[in-house]
Amino acid sequence: MRHNLSDVGALMKDRRSFAPEQFSTRKVHQDVVEEVLRAAIWAPTHGMTQPWRFTVFQGEGLEVIRQGLPSWYTAFVGKDHVVDAKLDKLRKRMDSCNCVIGIGMVPDPKERISKEDEEWAVAAAVQNMHLMCTAYGLGAKWTTPKFMSLPEVKEAMGLPEQGKVMGLFYVGYPDKAWPSSHRWPLEFVTRWKTDAEDMTPHEHKPSV
Repeated sequence: MRHNLSDVGALMKDRRSFAPEQFSTRKVHQDVVEEVLRAAIWAPTHGMTQPWRFTVFQGEGLEVIRQGLPSWYTAFVGKDHVVDAKLDKLRKRMDSCNCVIGIGMVPDPKERISKEDEEWAVAAAVQNMHLMCTAYGLGAKWTTPKFMSLPEVKEAMGLPEQGKVMGLFYVGYPDKAWPSSHRWPLEFVTRWKTDAEDMTPHEHKPSV
């Protein structure tokens, strides 16, 4: 074995998503964020295009997100359709969060690789980020609200015209105990094709 399978498996099973409201005020240091991003860039990338782009908001830079979230939401839905509870939540979202990473994608300029493939590469990079955060005892959450499509969000992240905003990645130390979770048993989501017989489509299985 090249690596300890027990440790690798435990890390993947321990990964959780934490809302920013579940973070303590403990500071996330830049050197830790850099290690999280170094893990991201080792994700698989078709054609080695490496389409991921990251914008780290910390310190005074967090004001971009603090002010942006309610503003972007309001601009996207229109003032007449704002839900006050949602707006209030966005206004308070950064109260205990001191690190946000903007996730972006810039496609291959030669268009050798489809944009879908580039997006999947970025998603793989985000999973690497999640795993490295878990190893550090950090909580994290990748959010992709619809207002991320606004041009002002792309501008805030410094992405070029051809780039695409793929969400925000909140990072912080959890203020409570690490939660447990579960998944369906493998046989609910896997079938083995060992002969030439046709197979019926997968059916939805109830939560267990």
